[in-house]
Amino acid sequence: MANLSLNNKTLEKYFGVLRGLDNLSKKKLIIKLTESLELKEEKVDLKTLFGAWEDDKDSDEIIKEIRGSRIEKIEDLGFE
Repeated sequence: MANLSLNNKTLEKYFGVLRGLDNLSKKKLIIKLTESLELKEEKVDLKTLFGAWEDDKDSDEIIKEIRGSRIEKIEDLGFE
């Protein structure tokens, strides 16, 4: 699972929204956030993230597939 980092300005915006919650909801949120800190991170083996392309098709077939899947824009969107 990817991690999301927020800057202080964004955190203050979130806190502004959360400030209006009742105490019970705030406590439940604190518990959930605390539990999420205690989860162990999965370690990813870097060797699984790279490797050679495996396919039975030859390069000409792959190129033909890529070109055939392209979508041409017909209308000009302009800046009006």
